[in-house]
Amino acid sequence: MTVSSLTEIAALAGLPAITADEAAERELIRAAQTGCESAFCELIERHQQRIYHFCFHYLRDAGDAREACQDTFIRAHRALASFKPKARLGTWLFQIALNLCRDQLKSGRAKQERLTDSEDACLREMACSRPSPDEVAVRHADLVKLDRGLAQLPPGLRDVLVLSCLEGLSHGECAVILKCSERAVEGRLYRAREKLAAWWGGEER
Repeated sequence: MTVSSLTEIAALAGLPAITADEAAERELIRAAQTGCESAFCELIERHQQRIYHFCFHYLRDAGDAREACQDTFIRAHRALASFKPKARLGTWLFQIALNLCRDQLKSGRAKQERLTDSEDACLREMACSRPSPDEVAVRHADLVKLDRGLAQLPPGLRDVLVLSCLEGLSHGECAVILKCSERAVEGRLYRAREKLAAWWGGEER
């Protein structure tokens, strides 16, 4: 089925219109679900930078962020057969990454099992192997201070601040990832900004 036919079917069925890029991604997902590794590699290419960026801001450590990013795609690959594109793939990946980052913070530095499966080892090489500009930029004083401020926030407030303000996700996307209402997202975001602003002001005195 072509990209154009997918778009036409959505229109005829009265479904929300999908962009050509979204339709192309759905074709890649279907191909990857049938075992096409090149299709999954392309999905990694599409999403790895944003997932790494999120993990880096959440965990505040480049090595931990790379590991969480890699494991996000490994888990996604294992569960891809059951993925149904009701939500966007990117939203699903953010959910996986958020759960991994939460677990990592709870347990301290990640103590992941060694992956001996050759397929997982291959994925680990493909995902997030390229260095990010964030690894250099984090040395800037303001970013270091922001990292400290984020660490002071309760997990629920840190989650929404990183997703919304640092990653630029909409309130609707945040609501899906955090499994709450958009109103709850707005409330958490307001409290997170207030707490961060109060902490920031206190640090300057």
